[in-house]
Amino acid sequence: METMLIETETTPNPSTLKFLPGRAVMSAGTRDFASPEEAEASPLAEALFTLGDVEGVF
Repeated sequence: METMLIETETTPNPSTLKFLPGRAVMSAGTRDFASPEEAEASPLAEALFTLGDVEGVF
């Protein structure tokens, strides 16, 4: 996976953080990954789950 700068932004939910990658990470649309197994389709989502305490990636 290539390196990219990802900015973060707080949300009204203190348990949620918004990530702003600065470029498209999908060809179209959005995805919601509820588990590391579902994230296998996305190298970025899969990597986020390895950080610990990540319960989902949208």
